[in-house]
Amino acid sequence: MESRLRIFTGNSNPGLARDIAARLNLEVGAAVVSKFKNGETRVRLEENVRGCDVFIIQSTCMPVDHSIMELLLMIDAARRASAKKVTAVIPYYGYAKQEKKTTGREPISAKLVANLITTAGADRVVTVDLHAAAIEGFFDIPVDHLRAAPLLVDHFKHDDLSDVVVVSPDAGGVLRANDFRQRIGASLAIIAKQRPQPDVSEVMDMVGAVEGKTAVIVDDLISTGATLSHAADMLMERGAQRVWAAATHAPFADNAGEILAESCIERIVITDTIEPPTDSMCKKVEVVSVASLLGEAIMRIHKDLSVSALFH
Repeated sequence: MESRLRIFTGNSNPGLARDIAARLNLEVGAAVVSKFKNGETRVRLEENVRGCDVFIIQSTCMPVDHSIMELLLMIDAARRASAKKVTAVIPYYGYAKQEKKTTGREPISAKLVANLITTAGADRVVTVDLHAAAIEGFFDIPVDHLRAAPLLVDHFKHDDLSDVVVVSPDAGGVLRANDFRQRIGASLAIIAKQRPQPDVSEVMDMVGAVEGKTAVIVDDLISTGATLSHAADMLMERGAQRVWAAATHAPFADNAGEILAESCIERIVITDTIEPPTDSMCKKVEVVSVASLLGEAIMRIHKDLSVSALFH
C-alpha cells in the first residue's frame, strides 16, 4: 500500500518534508520547483504519480505569494498527472490573520487563498494551528486542523512547572492559552492589547497574578516580535521571576530577531512549521519538530484511518 504514497515538497521548508518522509520510511519525490528566467514559477514532477496518493508539503511562508504559487502549481501538476488523491499539507497557512474584514473595501484574503487551493485541485488540506479556527470553514474540501500544543507541552515537562503561569498575549488567544495551562496544570493570566494599525500593537493592561512566577507567553504566531517583547516587559514589571515564550509558527518578520534577542525573554520555544532561523537569536530559540505529528496524519489519511486521535 505504501508504494502508492508519494510525498513532494516546494522550497518553503524542504527540511521538514525530509523529516516527515524519513518517519514514513520514504524519500521525498523528485521534482523541479524553480523559476524561469522571466520570474515565473516552474514546476515539474519527475516521478510517476498515476493512481498515487500524493501529499504536497508546503508552508505558505515568506516569500508568501511565491510559496503559494509553488503549492498551487504542484497541486495542478499532480492532478494533471492523474494522481488518485492530492493532499495539500500546509504546516503554516499564510494570510490566516486576514480572515475577516476589519474596515470597508478590504479583501478576506484567507478565504481567497482557500478558494485557490481548492480550484487548483486539492482533495484535502492538512494544517497546524490556524490563526482562526473559522478558516476551516473557508474550504469546501476536508480540512485536518492539527494542534501543536501537546508537542510544546511535552517539551516543557522536563522543567519545574510548579510556579508557572501561562499568559495569553491578547483576548483572542485565551482559549489557546487556557488549553496549554490545563495540560501543564498552571494558572492563567491575560494581557489586553489593541492594534492601532497592522503589525503594531499596544499593551493595555493585564488580568492575573504573575508575581514571583515563571510566566510562559503562549501564542500561535511570532511575527515582528514586538507584541511578545512588550508583553514580557509588562510581566517583569508585575513581578514575574522570568519570562518564557511558546509559539507554533515563527516567521520572524522584519527585525524580529534583534527585538527578541534584546528582550527580557529567556527562552523561545517554537516548532518547525516554518524553517527555523539561523542567526544569533538561536541562543534563545528551542525548536520542536512537528514531523511526527504530520507524518502520523499522512499515514492515517493514506490508510483511511481516523485522524481524530491527533486532535487532542
